[in-house]
Parts: sequence; C-alpha cells; structure tokens
Amino acid sequence: MKLSQSSVTLLEDTIKKAVSKYTTGEEQTYVTDIHLQPDQNSGELSIFDDDDQELACSTIEEWTAYEGDDFYKNTESLLSSLLNQMNNEGCFDKLNILKPYSFVLVDEDKETIAELLLMDDDTLLVNDELLKGLDEELDTFLKDLLEK
Repeated sequence: MKLSQSSVTLLEDTIKKAVSKYTTGEEQTYVTDIHLQPDQNSGELSIFDDDDQELACSTIEEWTAYEGDDFYKNTESLLSSLLNQMNNEGCFDKLNILKPYSFVLVDEDKETIAELLLMDDDTLLVNDELLKGLDEELDTFLKDLLEK
C-alpha cells in the first residue's frame, strides 16, 4: 500500500496531535501503550491511551480504496516506519511519559496486532534484521570456544 505524501503528512500530524497531550505539565504520566487503530472501511485512524480515551483521529481516504486482504500488515509496516522516523527526528523526546511505553497497532476490537515502536532507554526490540547471521556467529563462537 503506497500512500500519497499528503496522507503520510496527515498521519504524522495526527500522531503529533495525540502525543502533544503529553508535553504539558510538570509531572510525568504513566502510560503503558498508545493504541493506533486504523479502520479500512471508514479510513479513520484513531489513537487512544490506556484508558480508551481518544487522543486524536483523522481520515485517510486512500485506506477506503484499498482492496487487499493484508491491510493490517501493510498498515503495520507503514506506521512502524513513520514512528521510527519521527523518533529519530526527536518528536518523542520531550514527552512527559515514564518509560517504557509502546505504540501498538490494534484492530477494531482493540486487540493488539503488533508493537510498532517501544520507547525505552534500555530495551531493544529484536527483529529479523537484527537476527540475520546470528546462527552462524553463535556456531563460530562455540567452535572457537570448544577448540581452546
């Protein structure tokens, strides 16, 4: 699923609006997850906190025209990339949220589909790219260790 630049910008603005609720105040807020709920039929992206309070909502018209069976998979990839880009740009640096917390993709029943981005200073999510070649490295390490 390829979105126009205006739709990607709208998604980014919606996420910024949702997290802007956590940039005010002196006291840090405890949030475990920020839920992103896309709806293919209506084209809406709704963003909720842990208490199911809506933080932001927007409509992505291109989602309603998408006819594939892999809507959530494509949306997961798109939103994960966007959130990682925003994180690298420092968009989440000034939030008054205690770490760790996550941005998660949820379905219409608010069941978690995927963790899109984990915000934690000490934890790294393991993904396929990180695990590439791990078997060979471990085999080589074990062989070297046993030979000594």
